[in-house]
Amino acid sequence: MPYYLVQTAYTPEAWATMIKNPQDRIALVRPAIESVGGTIEAGYLSFGEYDLVAIVEFPDNAAAAAFSVATTARGALKSFKTTPLLTMAEAQNAMKAASSVQYEPPK
Repeated sequence: MPYYLVQTAYTPEAWATMIKNPQDRIALVRPAIESVGGTIEAGYLSFGEYDLVAIVEFPDNAAAAAFSVATTARGALKSFKTTPLLTMAEAQNAMKAASSVQYEPPK
C-alpha cells in the first residue's frame, strides 16, 4: 500500500476543546483511517505550520482523498495536507525511468 504524509493544523476552537479535554488524536482518528482501508504507521504532535503529522498507509489515492474530505468537512482543522511518499526502491525506479523521458525545457 502507498504511504502518505498527513499534516493537519487545528482551529483555535479545536485547541480550546483539547485544552479542556486532552486527548490522543492519533488513537481517535485511527478508526476513520481504518474505515477506508488505511493504517497509521506513526503520528506526532508538531510545532510550526502544522500541529499534527502522521505517516499513513492508504490503499490508493481515492482512499486518501476520502479521509481528507471527511476530516476537513468537520470544521476542526484550518488546514490539511496529504503528500504521497515513495519508498527508496520506488524512488530509484523513478530515477531510472527518468533517464528515458524526453523533455525540452523552455528556450
